Amino acid sequence: MLETFTVADAVELAVVERSGFIESRHAGSAIVLSPDGDVVRRLGNPDALVLPRSSLKPLQAIACVTAGAELAGEQLAISTASHVGTDRHVDLVREILTAGGLTEDDLGCPSTWPRDTGTRDELVREHGQPTRIRMDCSGKHAAMLRACVATGWPTEGYLHPSHPLQLHIREVVERLSGEKIAHTAVDGCGAPIHAITLAGLGRAIHRIGSASERSPFALHRVAGTLVRAVKENPWTIEGPGRADTIAIETLGVFAKSGAEGIMTMVAPDGTTVVLKMLDGGARALVIVAATLLARAGALSEADLATLANALPLAVLGGGSDVGMIRPGAAV
Repeated sequence: MLETFTVADAVELAVVERSGFIESRHAGSAIVLSPDGDVVRRLGNPDALVLPRSSLKPLQAIACVTAGAELAGEQLAISTASHVGTDRHVDLVREILTAGGLTEDDLGCPSTWPRDTGTRDELVREHGQPTRIRMDCSGKHAAMLRACVATGWPTEGYLHPSHPLQLHIREVVERLSGEKIAHTAVDGCGAPIHAITLAGLGRAIHRIGSASERSPFALHRVAGTLVRAVKENPWTIEGPGRADTIAIETLGVFAKSGAEGIMTMVAPDGTTVVLKMLDGGARALVIVAATLLARAGALSEADLATLANALPLAVLGGGSDVGMIRPGAAV
């Protein structure tokens, strides 16, 4: 069993305050990189291994495009999304599939109900069923299939770690992170997920978030195009009223969270934050990441206040606000 970071490696990143009483604490680790990519702050142990989960999607999307998937704009953005399965999301994923001569049956992700409550309720009223295309990773899977079609790789078995597409993704992860992959597991959607250090994830996300579409290097040009697509289409990344989408819309950042408490965020000036909550909790991820960017001078206090007002951070008691989820002492 590989060693991941432990309680001893963690610091207090967030607290939940109720009526002046600290009810819960979220401990974790974080790293902050300057616009030039230098480490300016380390909290806890960012050299420990993590599974980036959906925060790896930008790297996977870049790999798909460099393998031949012709995606741009909204289609490119949703390839890195953890969307909530609205009809608008589904229509966009279906466009990607259809353009490659593919159908929903080619998707290797599991069938699920949409995470968007209104969409799910409507499907239930219509006696609908869980489907693969409603799964939050369907955009990523559609992009993977399009890469296979473009390159001539078989679409069957595209999620197997030894498939040419997955070997290419692995190479891109190692190039952008500057690390050898320590372990490969199976993500919730069935795709391989690779263990790297939090610091390695930070390097990769910084390189993506600060990349130029005019770079002489194809990998960086694709990364720059991806970042622009996400910022221009924040609805694709999660959905209306959801934390990642709110952060992108409100702050103009490049943001992507992952399951089990992973968060990545790049400010407009290139300052980058990557963090992991030890308990896997997600409720404080965006406000903690944004606060770390503000502490580094990349966002203003006014930016933070606007974001905090837009996020569901209030703690309720009897239907009224009696507290707040907020950054912890270490932040």
